[in-house]
Amino acid sequence: MVQAIGNPAAAPRSFVFVLLDNFTHLSFACAADALRIANRVSGRNIYSWKLAGEGGESVRASSGIAFKVDMDLEEVGRDDTVIVCGGIDVQEASTKRVLNWLRREARKGIRIGGLCTAAWTLARAGLLDGKRATIHWENHDSFLEEFEDVRLTKSVFVIDGNRMTTAGGTSAIDLMLKVIANDHGEELATQVADQMIYASIRTSEDSQRLSIPARIGVRHPKLSQVIRIMEENIEEPISPATLAEQVGMSTRQLERLFRRYVNRSPKRYYMELRLSKARNLLMQTDMSVINVALACGFTSPSHFSKCYRAHYDTTPYRERGARAERADA
Repeated sequence: MVQAIGNPAAAPRSFVFVLLDNFTHLSFACAADALRIANRVSGRNIYSWKLAGEGGESVRASSGIAFKVDMDLEEVGRDDTVIVCGGIDVQEASTKRVLNWLRREARKGIRIGGLCTAAWTLARAGLLDGKRATIHWENHDSFLEEFEDVRLTKSVFVIDGNRMTTAGGTSAIDLMLKVIANDHGEELATQVADQMIYASIRTSEDSQRLSIPARIGVRHPKLSQVIRIMEENIEEPISPATLAEQVGMSTRQLERLFRRYVNRSPKRYYMELRLSKARNLLMQTDMSVINVALACGFTSPSHFSKCYRAHYDTTPYRERGARAERADA
């Protein structure tokens, strides 16, 4: 039997989910279902929601599923909460009309959030200047290059004043559980999590990515330490000798460590990290190839192009061209 809990005096809170083209279905579903379950567990309609999209007809998720929306980009109430749902190709989906609509609604002082890559949309509209925010780890580097006035974190979700952002995926659950707890208490949020079979509720202090040992499948403290140093020094790479010295090893020991556990040399592993960041920047930003090379520790564009071709079997220029062709399509 459903037990009525929560704050009975609180007025129902209305959400407007703005679906961008190619939005991530998972993030949206996690957020909306948390609200649905909160209504069910509390025994009354404490939340309501509508779907909005440019054109007011339907929006297709990155999964290929089309969603019929309830409204176009229309004026919302001052007490409404707007949640923008982003996904792949968020730059193309963040049209001039979407950005202008967000700026206009933000002037009312309403609460606005972004799921998955929608932090980019909010930042492009100028709604995150001077605020803490987060975005999916894959978009982290490109976001940092483009929005210097945003205090970007690697948290699962961030609430800063009347702005909310999440890293994507199931982090939308964590954000909504925090919202529910703030509105109606921890007991209701816990019951919602239990209904969702969500056993480990994360906070805004939790990091979105798996730990380095979990990612590489190896638990070796010195190896993890070296990889962390590499990841934090992409623009100005550190020599293997210096890396070894920083963790109290000889260069030969460092070589053996990497060969044994990741089947490549430290130099090769470092190069792959730099090239991975370079590919993200090429695919997600309009930075010139030369600036991408510099941001990833390559002082020579020709050397960057040679290394990129050897790893990805294409040149940085062709990669950028392929991205433009996909956007046109």
